[in-house]
Amino acid sequence: MDHKACIEALNDLVKINNDRITGYQKAIEELNNGENNDLRSLFTRMITESEACKIELKQMIRSYGGDTESGTTAAGKLYRTWMDVKAFFGGGDRATVLKNCEAGEDAAQKAYQMALDDDAVMEQTKVLIRKQKEQLHRSHDEIKQLRDAAIAR
Repeated sequence: MDHKACIEALNDLVKINNDRITGYQKAIEELNNGENNDLRSLFTRMITESEACKIELKQMIRSYGGDTESGTTAAGKLYRTWMDVKAFFGGGDRATVLKNCEAGEDAAQKAYQMALDDDAVMEQTKVLIRKQKEQLHRSHDEIKQLRDAAIAR
């Protein structure tokens, strides 16, 4: 069986998780010093979550005989550049950082859904993709709740 489509989809998800890791590292840097320690630990947990996702994705890629890619997506790089500009103008306030993180989580959800919608991706691959998408969706909802609370302040 040709695993090319599966390897390609899984490698895209590795890159999305790299974007997510870099995005949360950037978010930690953007937070005002001395405040928002709850967000620092949340973002660190999300970095760890993406590292674990990458391990699973890479194991499956290797099991299909594929090579794993590193790096980030072009969209991820654009997203981080936008965060840099936003930080320059808006500072690192809690609501802005959370809004940017939610946009990143939306992008990750979209990427996982595209992989699930790809008919060339085998069902056994989709089992892992579904599991990770659900896990990341819980994180998305957590970020959204915190963002909504920060805006309401």
